[in-house]
Amino acid sequence: MAELKALKSRYEPWRALKADVEDLTALLELANEAGDESQSGEIEENLTKISLRYTKQNLLELMSGEVDRNGCFLSVHSGAGGTEACDWTGMLYRMYLRWAERRGFAVEGVDMLEAEGGIKSATCKIEGAYAYGYLKGESGVHRLVRISPFDANARRHTSFASVYAFPILDDSIEVDIKSEDLRVDTYRSGGAGGQHVNKTDSAVRFTHLPTGIVVACQSERSQTMNRATAMSMLKARLYEYYRQEKEKENERFAQEKKDISWGNQIRSYVFQPYTMVKDYRTKAESGNIQAVMDGDIDMFIEEYLKHTING
Repeated sequence: MAELKALKSRYEPWRALKADVEDLTALLELANEAGDESQSGEIEENLTKISLRYTKQNLLELMSGEVDRNGCFLSVHSGAGGTEACDWTGMLYRMYLRWAERRGFAVEGVDMLEAEGGIKSATCKIEGAYAYGYLKGESGVHRLVRISPFDANARRHTSFASVYAFPILDDSIEVDIKSEDLRVDTYRSGGAGGQHVNKTDSAVRFTHLPTGIVVACQSERSQTMNRATAMSMLKARLYEYYRQEKEKENERFAQEKKDISWGNQIRSYVFQPYTMVKDYRTKAESGNIQAVMDGDIDMFIEEYLKHTING
């Protein structure tokens, strides 16, 4: 039933779009035959709406992966650079929260490690149709160039932060985790939460010994709920880990290796001496850096999706 629902959600919008195009074509032909120009405004308005719907549906067709339709976990980590890097990590995290807000996606904080000047690392859960499909191309290193507000001499600084998106898995996708491969640590949550966080070891950290993957959750007051969220994150991370390992194995037989992998710098955000956001993979760029930092990143997401299809 879930598969049938997913197929209908992709098929029905195209069928409705086709019907609307046929209706508009008929209206245009009638207007031309009658020499009636009074409906030209309505026809143009409907054509614009249809074009926007077509663009949206065509973009969804680029997200045909097994888990592209799912929600996702998004993690942001600061690189070298101390306070400057932590501030940049906080800015990036806010950018993605604003993007999710624009799309009406539900966002829930899962884990956060605050630091002087910003965030050392943060993970959130983003739920909405195709959230992972949209954000999967954001994984990589993001570079900031600006006059540092933390530098008394007003010098230009370069900072780095890494972003990692991995899908929320539903029951149809199984990831086998053996109990002997898992180390579980509990500890007291930090941050807000009142006296409760100081009395119980509600926060949970899972370490998957074979791969070294570590996930943690401290957003809930209950250890049981934190365990469930942490396990969901671990399964998602392992799914993505094994998928990437499989891709690496396949690349050994390919003539050319992909130029996009975790750890590569994918985008630069320049505040001074000029303003520019540039994606190195697709060459897409924007001079309106403030809009980008407020979550207007759809252009970069769409260009990446087209790039992966067109090679």
